[in-house]
Amino acid sequence: MKKLTERGVALILTMILLLILSVMGLSLMFLAQTETWSSMNYRFVSQARDGAEAGVNAAANFLLNNYTPPGGTSDPLTAYNINARPVQTTGGSAVILSANSNVASTYPVASVQTAFNTAAQGTLAAGNTTVNYAATATLLSMEQVGVYGSPTPVTIQTWRITSDGSINGLRSADVEVSSVMERQITPTFTYAAFAESNGCGALNFGGGGSTGSYDSSAVVGGVATTSNSDGNVGTNGNLTTNGNPTDIYGNLSTPRTGVGTCSSSNVTAWTSGSGHVSGSILELPQPVTYPTPTIPPPGATNESISSATTLAPGSYGDISLTGHGVLTLEPTCPGPPAIPSVLNCTAGIYNINSISESGANTSIIIAPIPGTSPAAYLPVILNVAGVSNSTPVTLTGNSVQNPSMNPMNFQMMYAGTGTINLKGNSQACGLLYAPNATFSFAGGSNWYGAVIGASMGDLGGATIYYDRRLSNSAFTVGNWMLDSFTWKKY
Repeated sequence: MKKLTERGVALILTMILLLILSVMGLSLMFLAQTETWSSMNYRFVSQARDGAEAGVNAAANFLLNNYTPPGGTSDPLTAYNINARPVQTTGGSAVILSANSNVASTYPVASVQTAFNTAAQGTLAAGNTTVNYAATATLLSMEQVGVYGSPTPVTIQTWRITSDGSINGLRSADVEVSSVMERQITPTFTYAAFAESNGCGALNFGGGGSTGSYDSSAVVGGVATTSNSDGNVGTNGNLTTNGNPTDIYGNLSTPRTGVGTCSSSNVTAWTSGSGHVSGSILELPQPVTYPTPTIPPPGATNESISSATTLAPGSYGDISLTGHGVLTLEPTCPGPPAIPSVLNCTAGIYNINSISESGANTSIIIAPIPGTSPAAYLPVILNVAGVSNSTPVTLTGNSVQNPSMNPMNFQMMYAGTGTINLKGNSQACGLLYAPNATFSFAGGSNWYGAVIGASMGDLGGATIYYDRRLSNSAFTVGNWMLDSFTWKKY
């Protein structure tokens, strides 16, 4: 009887084992499928994010290269409320450029919207998958600022670019990437000397040449108190120092790296035969580019000056100082007013072709506002055209006398590629802005203010003292930047 009751036990056990194995197999299959789907989801999300970032870049490229900010007759600033954040149209809507069918465009100029719609959407091939992207750009802020060296204001903007990247199909993905695109207003003169050239010896100090700083607001009796600090220099290329003492009392800023021998195939940050940099070598994230100044045409009348002469602001050809030539440059004061003052005088603007000064008895004097006591000054600006002249500026006599010791009161601008020869003295003070020119300092005397050129050689032992007040004046607009990246998936 016992044997009869045990019949079928093996079959039952086999079926139980088969059930267990089947469940385990199904679990493994489900787990493998889940891992496959997870990997696929991760791949699709990554591809969708890449697509969204492509949309951000496409929108940024359009704004950089194919877009003109408002300010002209076809797109006037009056069509916007720039006091609102984000900027609004006069109808009260946020200003939006859109290539996304789910977001309406409100930009006032239809042609701009059409061009953006074409540029800021598209597809990318990712293996056998197609990634779609479409971007929008919302205008967060807008203002017009005066740029140093240009009579035309520049409209600067901040945009928030938002882009959707998507993959459609059975396994879809949708990712949004957002970034802020902006330009900063920055001081033009942040270095004692800056050279735009990217080669070896773009800045070349020797023979005891050095840098330092002072504060023009603390000048007493035309005498500046100098400091062996904050005499920062910068270049897109290499600093070379030779001779002892040759001291850069500040930092060196350059996108180059390394210290040592410089060659065309290996441009180092600093080459020192002797001399030293007291501060740090700071690596710039990108080369610095200064806008070329706008120079009005010069006059046709040349001036040969051999005695004390005052030239009223205006347009002249070539100005040369010889013998006992002393040239006084003055502000523009319409009149004759009873008591000249800052209220009825403006900057003295001279549009010239060239200026040369040689001999120990020649000099240029920056005059105060007539009748003011104590003496008050306004800027004197020399716009140098340099037509058919490879050396449009030579100030190697007794140089410039700027008793205010405020470099804003003597500004010289030149757009060409010629050579500017300079010599300092105890009151040689000014801003020299010629981003395409070659500067040469000689004479072992001092220059107070700042210099911007393509390249600069200070081999005569001159010291350039940077005015620390310049960090709060004479502004320019920096390069575009993409920052504040965020992303999310749906």
